[in-house]
Amino acid sequence: MRLEPAVPDAVLAAMRAPLLAAGSQPAEPPLTLPLGLMLDLAGEATRARLFVVQAAGGEELCLRPDFTVGITRAHLQGGDRDGLYSYDGQAYRAAPDGAEPEAFVQLGLERLSSGGRDDLADETEIVALAWRAAAAGGRADLTLRLGDVALFGAFLQALGAPVALSARLMRLAGRPRLLQAELDRDNQAGSGGALAARLSGLSGAEAGALLEEVWSLAGIEPVGGRGAGEIAARLVRRADAARAPSLSVEQAEAVRAFLGVEASPEVAFADIRALAGRNAPGLDAAVAAWERRLASLRSVIPADRMGFATALGHAFDYYDGLTFEVLSGALGQARPVASGGRYDGLMSRLGGGAGLTAVGGMVRPWRAWSGGQS
Repeated sequence: MRLEPAVPDAVLAAMRAPLLAAGSQPAEPPLTLPLGLMLDLAGEATRARLFVVQAAGGEELCLRPDFTVGITRAHLQGGDRDGLYSYDGQAYRAAPDGAEPEAFVQLGLERLSSGGRDDLADETEIVALAWRAAAAGGRADLTLRLGDVALFGAFLQALGAPVALSARLMRLAGRPRLLQAELDRDNQAGSGGALAARLSGLSGAEAGALLEEVWSLAGIEPVGGRGAGEIAARLVRRADAARAPSLSVEQAEAVRAFLGVEASPEVAFADIRALAGRNAPGLDAAVAAWERRLASLRSVIPADRMGFATALGHAFDYYDGLTFEVLSGALGQARPVASGGRYDGLMSRLGGGAGLTAVGGMVRPWRAWSGGQS
């Protein structure tokens, strides 16, 4: 496994200082997470980036690819209403191109709440703290790139896209290839396969039993740790998605244009309103919220260092609101110095109740340090 070089203690202390000054509680989530859980939360496409481990006959696990899921699970299991957690440790990612997996240090914060807090204030707090921590590394070429999955949803609503289709497109916001495939899909899409169509409409137990019968008749021995019920559920979802409504040609073109917007926030929001081309109260409200965020962020981050990109997503698709990256000109967009965003939906998917909110951000010290990655 490839390990990042160490960052000098004094530099790490400078990066930690803003996070600790926020009054956070140190958190130490487990080193491993259930593989099935991560795939369900972050999507099957992330499997190639996960470092999988398994004891003989045991459950498939993965080394933590980040700290967000582990901290959120621990928070919910502990029964706390609100928490601001900081972390400092190694995360692990496999390399999809067959290169050696890597272990790297992350510093970060997660703000988890039972509701009643000012969501915009929480978001700007996390973004500002991530910026300060990254800037403490000494790079003079940092910029902040902002995005918003929920703004994508408001735009789709303005276009009149069906609710279920909008939700699916929003989940693909961080996966350009899959999103492009969805935009290219026409209303004559197939059913997702004969077996998937046969399973559709059955209960989970019935679908799993039928799939096991097919395996038995064909002499197939399943591998990979996923049971018949789980595989059947994925096939059913595929069939349902294939039969679901798709965008019209005009709507798909509008979405492509929306996803191509990247400019200063003021220019980006003007372009988005123009693309909507109609009275869109939900979109107007989302843009107004962004104007309040930006007013707060400008007290910490120079306005000319901020940009907005409608296509900004992250590798893990549980982000459902604001997203951000701190970028270095020397490293480019493929290697962000810091990143994070809002992930309220993850709280409910992990068993939390309604009204829970969550926003977090992390910094890669080796990337942030001016003497580090180049």
